[in-house]
Formats: sequence, C-alpha cells, structure tokens
Amino acid sequence: MVDGYKEREIMFDLLIIGSGPAGLGAAIYGVRAGLKLAVIDRSPISGGQVLTTYEVDNYLGLPGISGSDMCERFREHADKLGVSFLMAEVESVEDCGEKKIVYTDEGNYEAKAVILATGATHAMLGLEGEKKLAGMGVSYCATCDGAFFKGKTVAVVGGGDVAVEDAIFLAGICEKVYLIHRRGELRAADALQKKLMTLTNVEIVWNSEVIQIQGEDMVEAIAVYNNETKESQELDVKGVFIAVGVIPNTEIFKGLIDMDGKGYILADESCVTSVPGIFAVGDIRKKQLRQIITAVADGANAINSVQAYLM
Repeated sequence: MVDGYKEREIMFDLLIIGSGPAGLGAAIYGVRAGLKLAVIDRSPISGGQVLTTYEVDNYLGLPGISGSDMCERFREHADKLGVSFLMAEVESVEDCGEKKIVYTDEGNYEAKAVILATGATHAMLGLEGEKKLAGMGVSYCATCDGAFFKGKTVAVVGGGDVAVEDAIFLAGICEKVYLIHRRGELRAADALQKKLMTLTNVEIVWNSEVIQIQGEDMVEAIAVYNNETKESQELDVKGVFIAVGVIPNTEIFKGLIDMDGKGYILADESCVTSVPGIFAVGDIRKKQLRQIITAVADGANAINSVQAYLM
C-alpha cells in the first residue's frame, strides 16, 4: 500500500491490475509515455507464474536465466522508472463510462483506464486424493517443491512445455521420474523434447491418465489408466507434479467484459476489450500463444491502445 492512498479515491490515468510480465511491461511503457499510473497486486513480489519457473531459455537476450532472477530484473526496471505499486486485493472493477472504479480491500481507486493483467493459476486434475494430499506429495510447482523429493521416485502429469520442463528439472534431483501423458506424442517445444529424451531416469507413460492418487498422510502411489489397452497399473511414487494447463484469473471480471467459455477475455492484439477503457493482457487474453515474450508484448500494445483511448 502506498502511504495516503487508503480509504480515498484517487484519479489515475491508468491502473494496472497484476504485476506479472504483462503488467510490468505495461507499467514500463506507460510511465515512459507520461501516464499517471499505478500497479495493484496482492503480492509484494512481482512476476506471477514466472517466479516458479526453474529456467527460462527462450527470452531474447537472457538465455538460461532463472524465473526468479528474471522477475527481479523486471521489477528493478519498473522501480528504476518510478512505477508506483499498491499492495491490495482487487475485489471488483466498475465501469462508469469515462471513469473506472477498482474496489480493493485497501480502499477504492479511480482511473480513466484499467489494464487487467491478473494471469492464470494451475489447473487441477480433480482426482480422489488430490486435494487431501496437496502439499503432502501433490504439487503444482516442481521448482518450488522438487527439493523435498531428492533421491525419490516421482511422477509428472502433462505433455506441454511446463510438464516437460518439470520432468527435466526433477530428473536432476530424483532417482526416477515418470512423465504421464494422455496422448501418444508430447506438445512441448522440440528443443525440450530432445533434452528430455537424453535423460535415462525419465520414463514416459504414453496414452495414459492418472485416475487416483493414493496415500494416507503422504502420497504413496498413483493409479494410471491406459486409454489404448484399457488396463490400469499402480506406480509407486512419493510425489505427483501436476502440469495440465492453467485457468485464467478472471472470475471477478465476469459480467463486466466479454469472455469465452473458458473464461479467457476476448481481446485481439490491441488488447481492447468489449468495454471502452478496459484492456486485457497476458495469460487472461484469448490468444494463440501464451509465453513471457508475448505477455510483455501485450503490455506494450495495451499502452498504445490506452493512449489512443485517452486522446
């Protein structure tokens, strides 16, 4: 919270909700454009999902940088330019025509325009034992929790970039890693797949789905169903890392702007939404590719659209 902001309405040119790569990208471009703006986030640490990424090897100019180091650099850049940050939980946004009101647990804030950059959260499998054993062997972040399973056997569920990155990371500290994917081929980038295939302690379980996570106080095993053979097997594992996609954090904006059936906000490359003066960037926007570099690009595009709107 910035001193003096609580319990009173302040008119900004722009409020940015969220401080991941998209939000920070917008903040940097916005400050340089001379806009009076602030970034609102419930966490004092910026970065969003990137914070839990072990290694980022596809961002231009920063090969092999860790997710936490990348987030630190992004935030340092914003701080250097004098971006204002408000620490608060956003509860809702109201469109009042030329004025937007952002309601938070630390007071209400007014702005002429709002950029939504709230990111996404990890999807769950919805299995028996998943919630019960969350934090007791069930994890959604390999880089956060992988060290607890050093020398043990674990499973990763998924077939995209995140799942393969998790399997590669865990292979470096675990005795064995099962990668369980419901299809016969992975969706991850080719470079990641090639790296994965060189690891002798990774076993890919193709065309299979986890149907049960077993254990009393800790994960002990998983039941896996093969979609082709129609047979099931049990795998003894001490940890299950779930990487089956994300869910956009757009619940509080439902009824405010147009979304698709999955909750992604409908906005093109201009980041303009169905409500004039409200823009959507990053993982919450309906688009083909969700990467750090496209999130930052969204931030830049959104500021261009904000400037056009304000004029």
